[in-house]
Amino acid sequence: MSKIYINNKKYYASESDNLLQVCLSNGLDIPYFCWHPELGSVGSCRQCAVTQYNSLSDSQGRLVMSCMTPVVDGIIISTNDHMSKTFRKNIVELLLTNHPHDCPVCEEGGNCHLQDMTVMNKHYIRNYRFSKRTHKNQYLGPFIKHEMNRCIGCYRCIRYYKDYADGTDLNVYGANNNLYFGRIEDGVLENEHSGNLIEICPTGVFTDKIHSIQYNRKWDMQYAPSICQNCSVGCNISIGERYGEIRRIENRYHQNINNYFICDLGRFGYSHNSLKRRPRNPSYIANGKLNILNFNDAIKKGVNFLQRYKNIIGIGSTRASIENNFALQELVGEKNFSHGMSIKEASCVKLILNVFENNELYIPSLKEIESYDVIVILGEDVTQTSPRIALSVRQAMKNKAKKIAELNGIPKWNATIISSISENHKNSLYITHTHETKLDDISDWSYFASINDQSKFGSAIAHVLDSKSLFAQDFSPFLLEKASLIAKKIFNAKKVLIISGTSSFSTSIIKTAINLAISIKKKKVNHVALTFLTSSSNTLGVGLIGGISIEQAVQRLNQKEADAIIFMEYDLYRYLSKYDCDIFLKNRNNVLSIDHQYTKTYTNSNLSLPCVNFSESSGTIINFEGRAQRFFQVYDPMFIDKKNCLYESWKWLHFIQCKFLNKKISWLNLDDIIVSYSNKYPIFKKILKFLPHSDFRINNQKIARSPNRYSGRTALQSHINIHESSQPEDVNTMFSFSMEGFNQPNKSFSYIPFAWFPGWNSPQAWNKFQVEVGKQLIAEESGVHLFKDNKKNTDIYFPYINTIKKKYWYIIPYYHIFGNEELTQNSSVIQKNTPLPYVLLSNLDALEIGLKKDSIVEFNCLNKNFRLNIRLSKNLYKKQIGLPIGRKGFPIALVGKEIKYIREFIK
Repeated sequence: MSKIYINNKKYYASESDNLLQVCLSNGLDIPYFCWHPELGSVGSCRQCAVTQYNSLSDSQGRLVMSCMTPVVDGIIISTNDHMSKTFRKNIVELLLTNHPHDCPVCEEGGNCHLQDMTVMNKHYIRNYRFSKRTHKNQYLGPFIKHEMNRCIGCYRCIRYYKDYADGTDLNVYGANNNLYFGRIEDGVLENEHSGNLIEICPTGVFTDKIHSIQYNRKWDMQYAPSICQNCSVGCNISIGERYGEIRRIENRYHQNINNYFICDLGRFGYSHNSLKRRPRNPSYIANGKLNILNFNDAIKKGVNFLQRYKNIIGIGSTRASIENNFALQELVGEKNFSHGMSIKEASCVKLILNVFENNELYIPSLKEIESYDVIVILGEDVTQTSPRIALSVRQAMKNKAKKIAELNGIPKWNATIISSISENHKNSLYITHTHETKLDDISDWSYFASINDQSKFGSAIAHVLDSKSLFAQDFSPFLLEKASLIAKKIFNAKKVLIISGTSSFSTSIIKTAINLAISIKKKKVNHVALTFLTSSSNTLGVGLIGGISIEQAVQRLNQKEADAIIFMEYDLYRYLSKYDCDIFLKNRNNVLSIDHQYTKTYTNSNLSLPCVNFSESSGTIINFEGRAQRFFQVYDPMFIDKKNCLYESWKWLHFIQCKFLNKKISWLNLDDIIVSYSNKYPIFKKILKFLPHSDFRINNQKIARSPNRYSGRTALQSHINIHESSQPEDVNTMFSFSMEGFNQPNKSFSYIPFAWFPGWNSPQAWNKFQVEVGKQLIAEESGVHLFKDNKKNTDIYFPYINTIKKKYWYIIPYYHIFGNEELTQNSSVIQKNTPLPYVLLSNLDALEIGLKKDSIVEFNCLNKNFRLNIRLSKNLYKKQIGLPIGRKGFPIALVGKEIKYIREFIK
């Protein structure tokens, strides 16, 4: 640590930082634009000027750009002297010469970094009196609105989109004072993380187009810290609500997970939470007629259901919280509880949990993934199934440049030099998959083959590293050479990461990933880690609770071993064929469903109970690294509309159970149910110990869900009653449904609903909540690792099993970021961006059948005729048919099914 002097006060700072970062980390406000903690420094905006002095007796000093000036022991600077303040004020006035005077109508108003910095510079009066430069705005797709006239030329958007996220369709054009940041022509931004431009841009050039449809200012929303539910990564998000509708989702900083960025699915795929057409009241079908029930009648019907049927199967859900699944298990019993996964997926999850519980193999956080030298991806199209991990993999490839720069005395924040080095020096990435992936552009080599052959190839690499690991002998010299080359790269690397997952529904690829990791670990020459991706937000959480598969559950009912079924936030049609589901639900008298969406299963149930979704409730889920995280209710739908009868799934189930058993209700709030499942499952005790309880307070205050300037509360329900009703009380959490409460940085609290600090209204306010800018939060990180203290070591190789080649065609899954995830398929915006389903075929197969690029093919599987357009792949293995598994009409049961014929459809 170096000793430096700022404004005649002594500070200690790391020499790896620049002066701007040090000043901000110590609470000193310096205006800036082009610098960003994750993007580094380029010194282009000239806004962060400070005065540097040669000695304590130097009274004149010289201006330096703090973002481009490294920390040097003994350096003396001033941030508030007349020279630097005047310079910064003149620079912001210069940047504003062509900026429109549209703050009152600009959607960035009140959330604008440019506004904050202008006020910080005390620039109140504009002297520029000439015509302003104007630009034509572009159409950039349904997510992002473009207003180029607000640009101040900071280059942040390009540095993020092009240099950080590796986007190729956004660039800068022009020169000098006539720059244009956009595409060559109008069109949808292609990168899966384009939405981060909204927060990266310090002005209103890129704004949230979905939010603009029902726009309100930042201070007119109610917020809650939450967890994205769209994949297993568990990105931290902040949800903004107004009038009972989700209006906006923003990134919530978490150093070890999403950091400053989330993917477009997480940012924009929320409209299904505010659907006007959604279950709002309990219903019951009698004599073919739908009857709407009130709460008490619904509970009575639930009790009658339990009395009528003695042996009831409960189907849990990987998209529901631990609390909801546990309540269902308590109602039906452990033997009758199903986790809802297919046999294939459950087998994969069991293997993954076995690694967590019984191996010392390291599971890195999302941020840690960026530190690995060699990454091997086995059987996963990461960009489509877990896009935020793909972004971290891209950063890992570039981190070699930072290490080279460090060896040559170049600071890691010097973005220009780092970018130049990274063009020629990158870390290594190897991918195996059935067909092309979007990470192929940065991979050293991609191997395209069937899942079985991918497993063989991974086993060959493991065998080269450790001869005790078995592999198939029937390998070509070319592939053996490639396996040896990759093994050599692994051997010479300091840190190696193996990424795999359940998207192929293959245990062989999971076992291969484990074997490969064990073989590297036994070399004891480098650090090895495993990352396993699962299909849903709480797959691991439900896996820990256990249960039977969906196939076993249905079989028990078909064989009369059970006489009724409860579906909890679960759509049977996503897993089994329509033919089987229709037969199974034909007699729906013995079917009870709980859900917040009108799924086919819900509408085909005899008794239907509407529940709240994740934005309307609080609960716990476990992400891909085994980290338990809490999401919080942002608003109360019962307060918004008294006609609603919406409760958490666990409340419906517990109230019915207590009424049936004639016992007192024991789960009055979230804490009560957490105590219950922690006592039953010791693995969950950390949740009880480390995650916040509902009685948490700071200075005897709850935490405010709304900013200090929150306005219009008295008008929210004026159409119902002109008298302001009292705000609802949240018994489950430490938050208040108002602006009354604590909302400042605090060492004991890391669940921050919204980023705001006096003078910092934009997302840049996060720097006030961090120990050091870009580092951990003042209160450390939210969430708790359930398996971190695991010290078991049972590193045993799985035997290699070579599956017999299939005679017929067989189905494999393919995925798209939009349209694959279950709930966002109900989002109107996501539907518009979801490609039409198609059949993925190899060029060779298409040639043999006589197909063209615009051909339509037909085939039959699971008692259903499919007729779809084709898309050809030059890399797909022969006799494979790719289908969008998980999309409506394409159930998981299709995976691995044989097809005896596929032919061209002639109109």
